[in-house]
Amino acid sequence: MSTSLQHRVVAEFIGTLFLLAAIAGSGIMGERLAAGNVAIALLANTIATGAALVALILAFGPVSGAHLNPAVTLADAWRGGVAWRETPAYILAQLSGAIAGVVAAHLMFGLPVLSASTHARSGPAQLFSEFIATFGLLAVIWGCARSRPSTTPYAVGAYITAAYWFTASTSFANPAVTVARSMTNTFSGIRPADVPGFVAVQIAGGFAATLVFQWLTPALRAGPTAVLVEHNER
Repeated sequence: MSTSLQHRVVAEFIGTLFLLAAIAGSGIMGERLAAGNVAIALLANTIATGAALVALILAFGPVSGAHLNPAVTLADAWRGGVAWRETPAYILAQLSGAIAGVVAAHLMFGLPVLSASTHARSGPAQLFSEFIATFGLLAVIWGCARSRPSTTPYAVGAYITAAYWFTASTSFANPAVTVARSMTNTFSGIRPADVPGFVAVQIAGGFAATLVFQWLTPALRAGPTAVLVEHNER
């Protein structure tokens, strides 16, 4: 049974909303409960984000593919998955859903609806970290999607959980997440001034991983592959 673009866009909006609610909300909760211990706050933020990703991909993947990430959508469109004419709708849903998720987290914790972050995340090391984080994310997706698609939600959740700790930037790896996190002056925030650099290297990392896997895996060149979870696009 086919799924209309409207249904897929709504799935992307809701999925990204809950992803950001998990990221921002767990950051706030972790910071409040950790009594100044940043490592404990980051651990709480990490576990909640990784677990939420698995659940959201399983829930929304059959409807839209559960991209929840403009870098994933652009890479999928480049490979002939989601149609280019539908790509702007996906990305708009992801961006608006991400911002709505931050608003929801703030409201749950009694904070202002939106607040510009003052958390500096700048410099070559941070940018390189985001390139690596997004390259790795797309590598995991392409590596699992064709041969073991049922494992992709768990692989993505596990990778992001790990990447929070092995990248200096704590692995945003998602332009929509980056934009939304500039609107929360809490544990998970990023200064608005640092957003353009993050977004640029995230997109570059996603495309680089897609190119590498087209070379590594001949089957990936044969045609579109389900991204994250098999779904109907028409």
